[in-house]
Amino acid sequence: MTGSAAPPDAMLALVEALRRLPGVGVKSAQRMAYHLLQHDRDGALRLSQALDHAVHGIRHCERCHTFTEQPVCATCLDPARDPRLLCVVETPADQAAVERTGTYRGLYFVLMGRLSPLDGVGVQDIGMPELLARVREGEVREVIVATNFTAEGEVTAHAVAEALRPLEGVRVTRLARGVPIGSELEYVDLGTIAHAFSERR
Repeated sequence: MTGSAAPPDAMLALVEALRRLPGVGVKSAQRMAYHLLQHDRDGALRLSQALDHAVHGIRHCERCHTFTEQPVCATCLDPARDPRLLCVVETPADQAAVERTGTYRGLYFVLMGRLSPLDGVGVQDIGMPELLARVREGEVREVIVATNFTAEGEVTAHAVAEALRPLEGVRVTRLARGVPIGSELEYVDLGTIAHAFSERR
């Protein structure tokens, strides 16, 4: 009696690794793995090398916490940016989405997450103390809270606003509702993000 051959251990490990990507299930991971090994081994090697370089070469900016290969990112070092404006976003992907609109010329603070009490994620876990220290330096005049319009994003926005409320001379604004409820900035079209910035309150 014969059975189907089991995939090699290395193949199983590759499929499991690919499944760690968001939105990738077992079937999708298997298709990717078989495609890379059967049709694009050069691409697989390039992917492996790029991942290795990124994991070992990319860090968090000491000022804003976005991804960078230097201690401080190019945005924070840009003298043309307005240091009086500080946009607070959840992730580096959200920052990149805002940047692509070409309408915002201030600086950023990346929370690296959002509040989620059910998952045990509190204010200490998303960099709130660092945000307060940054604003207390004195240059910031407006903090634009650009967290996502999800339940967790709204809770995070409220927490940020409440934490900053006692600071004198600092205006706290929230993106206008041009961004749909339940959406994430990374996937919102650029015109909508730009409109939300211009209509912030």
